[in-house]
Amino acid sequence: MIRAERLNDIVHYLRRMHQAVTAETLAKTFEVSPRTIYRDIQSLIDTGVPINGEAGVGYVIDKHYHLPPIMFDADEIEAIALGIGMVSNWTDQAFANKAQSAFKKIQATLPPLLLHELHQISTFSEPSHYKIPWEVSFTEVRECIRRKHKIQFNYLDLQDRTTQRTIWPLALVSFSPVWLLAGWCELRQTFRNFRLDRISGFETLKQSFPNKRDKNLKAYLAQVEHD
Repeated sequence: MIRAERLNDIVHYLRRMHQAVTAETLAKTFEVSPRTIYRDIQSLIDTGVPINGEAGVGYVIDKHYHLPPIMFDADEIEAIALGIGMVSNWTDQAFANKAQSAFKKIQATLPPLLLHELHQISTFSEPSHYKIPWEVSFTEVRECIRRKHKIQFNYLDLQDRTTQRTIWPLALVSFSPVWLLAGWCELRQTFRNFRLDRISGFETLKQSFPNKRDKNLKAYLAQVEHD
């Protein structure tokens, strides 16, 4: 990693932290010596970056600091392009449009050298006939998750039995080519995963659901990890 990239990454790293970070932690993260970190921090301070702290105690940054335009390296640009291609091919048109809009904004900030790298990308995501279609609106499901609205639908399980479910939607999870809707099921009183292609009669309810510690996304992920 060249020094300019490391200085930029140190700023981003400190902005993500909620407590002081020691030079030793930064040195281990960026694979340099603590002495190099001391010099880097001083260089950032000298250029006006509002970093407070001292050696042996730790460093914090003013979270209101306005960062300069984000710079990416060639691999990061390729990863972003691949991710946007996957969104375009494996979600819905509304979300694909948002992904393409974001990518255009990123391209507008790239210097000529990285624009050249962008045109040399050799990692792609293409449409696949393995994609399993669904009736439910992918975008509507995302909105329900974001706004914490309960949803109701009919679900056809793998034994071809249909039940009506009321769900607290928490996440959409891709197990290509299948998309799963994860949520708290009021019928079963536990977390459940539902294949989008087996959902019918989808309805957004006016009732919202609370962020309960034992029924939220964090609790769901903890259960998945435990299982």
